[in-house]
Amino acid sequence: MFNFILFGPPGSGKGTQSVKIAEKYNLVHISTGDIFRKNIREKTPLGLKVQSIIEKGELVSDALLIEILGDALNQHSKARGFVFDGFPRTIQQANDLDTLLSKKNESVSLVLSLEVGDDEILKRLLKRAEIEGRKDDTKEVIENRIQIYNKQTQPLIDFYKNKNKFQALHGIGGIDEIFAGICKIIDKHI
Repeated sequence: MFNFILFGPPGSGKGTQSVKIAEKYNLVHISTGDIFRKNIREKTPLGLKVQSIIEKGELVSDALLIEILGDALNQHSKARGFVFDGFPRTIQQANDLDTLLSKKNESVSLVLSLEVGDDEILKRLLKRAEIEGRKDDTKEVIENRIQIYNKQTQPLIDFYKNKNKFQALHGIGGIDEIFAGICKIIDKHI
């Protein structure tokens, strides 16, 4: 299996790129954010549980994320591999993911970070909020999400560098241009 993690701050394009990667390499795309938004739209118990957390720009508990992730992996037990989009975000989550994958005799194959500056992120997310009407994309919430990302997720770079699984890519440019750069890196590891 090829298990790929795509990092990047909110609005870096990781959702768009993750879908393209999953299609090209025949992998299952797992986005915790998409799972949450779907459940919120459908007003499921999970959706009601996480709605206020997401609207504040805060992170959902590790235990809940791992439960959702384990369920998603089990639903796709014959998959060629996975693209994890928006997970893990903390060292604890990375360790939990390692544990979850090791139970299936699998591991993380490669981690790639899309590097985009805070000003560009703010600009992109405010534009997305305007277009899509997303309540979780106000200036204050975006700034909070960027702060949380920088504080909690950045240490994962060192975590995966120490395992020789980390690569970084400049995340500004056209979608296809960035995708070509990602594919070049993946092709060396697959």
